[in-house]
Amino acid sequence: MRSTSDQILLLLKSQGPAQTKALAEAVGVTRQAARLQMEKLAAEGLVEHVTERMGVGRPRRSWSLSEKGHQRFPDSHAQMTLELIEGIRGEFGDEGMDRLIKRRERATEVGYRQALDGADALEDRLERLAQVRAAEGYMAEWSRQDDGAYLLIENHCPICAAAKACQGFCRSELALFEAMLAPAKVTRVEHILAGARRCAYLVTP
Repeated sequence: MRSTSDQILLLLKSQGPAQTKALAEAVGVTRQAARLQMEKLAAEGLVEHVTERMGVGRPRRSWSLSEKGHQRFPDSHAQMTLELIEGIRGEFGDEGMDRLIKRRERATEVGYRQALDGADALEDRLERLAQVRAAEGYMAEWSRQDDGAYLLIENHCPICAAAKACQGFCRSELALFEAMLAPAKVTRVEHILAGARRCAYLVTP
């Protein structure tokens, strides 16, 4: 079972900034206990806060993960991946790197199509795609918007170091989503590499 502090970090990672009261209710502790946890996490450099004034009364702290807090969620084999990317570029140039990413994309597409086999409705395909991505470490989920469109959300990127070194990985993933959800239109509307806390894709039927 996760500790209270781990539950809080996971909530901030998956749901974004939150006030102490909301975090206390979510993990089932008193506000005072949650406040102590937040002070401890802040002292460790894992969370940070901004002060918000909500009408009359004391200003409230809104907590979010710090850069160090985000690093608590693993980036799979980051250093080895970076070394491989630089090695491939050194030996084969950017074109070789692009061919390797395209090959990975094709292999991944085969697996995704198997996972989505038999799912005809867009919501069914979204559900299966989110399940596959969640199993790969992306903390993926989806939701329906009021206008009938959908949002595919990835709260974590386990290949972030590789994506920073070579954004071809991000382009490839967008192409995969387009292939899996066609004829729906898929647009990236939030991007971790652009400073967002998550990646999010608007899926328009």
